[in-house]
Amino acid sequence: MSARFGPAGNAENFPGKSSADAPKWLAELGLDCYEYQCGKGVHVGEDTARKVGRQAAEHGIILSLHAPYFINLANPDPDSLVKTTGYITGACLVASQMGAKRVVIHSGALMKRTRREALDTALTSLKHVLSVCDDMGFGHIALCPETMGKINQLGDLDEVLELCCLDERLVPCVDFGHLYARSLGADDGEAAMERILDRMEQVLGAERASRFHSHFSHIEFTPNGGEKCHRTFDEDGGFGPDWAPLASAVARRGWSPTFICESAGTQAQDAATMKRIYREALK
Repeated sequence: MSARFGPAGNAENFPGKSSADAPKWLAELGLDCYEYQCGKGVHVGEDTARKVGRQAAEHGIILSLHAPYFINLANPDPDSLVKTTGYITGACLVASQMGAKRVVIHSGALMKRTRREALDTALTSLKHVLSVCDDMGFGHIALCPETMGKINQLGDLDEVLELCCLDERLVPCVDFGHLYARSLGADDGEAAMERILDRMEQVLGAERASRFHSHFSHIEFTPNGGEKCHRTFDEDGGFGPDWAPLASAVARRGWSPTFICESAGTQAQDAATMKRIYREALK
């Protein structure tokens, strides 16, 4: 097994008419995964979902799905939990219809509470969500809590790993651009990448850590808030993090994560660049 690479959604140069055309195009680019975007809500009919799934299977593209951005596991309001559960199970339904095995979810906001209070709420909420997913027949879908880029959001690396300790099926979505942004540029370079991967292995064990899900892009951040916006690999301005040290670290360990590129508009092109650099690191 080796790492997989693909884009989040459709790049600006995507030539297809619909997302069902994406798998063939991505395979032609040498990519092997694709994250379907439902960030603004799950608005996908079953026919479309199944068509995307058939095309992905035909062209060897592994699918994942990003659930709505407005999920907030850390909100203590019971009505919010009902909504969050509905957003996640709705995403799982479409993922199941597509044949996607992973659904990426946001952890939520602190809402003027301590990080510990917010995380404890999120742990309780996620436990409930998992129970409902099981009851609805979605136990085969891995939920992937994501590390977040803004400092006032729940979702640093340790918080995501603690959420993933709730259940073996949970897979961390480690967004290295987000970690770079919330650390104000500190999480960059060889030592930082090794530290992040070591921490994942320490908490989850080597086998489970080796299959992590990931988002990667260059990100611009502000000194007070963290993440400002996603950038592309070709832009000047010194935006990070640097991909090469992470590619080398993953290759050296023989891990097989899924890397979804979230560059702003050039995500397919930049995913191909990531794969090329990773393959060079394997030699």
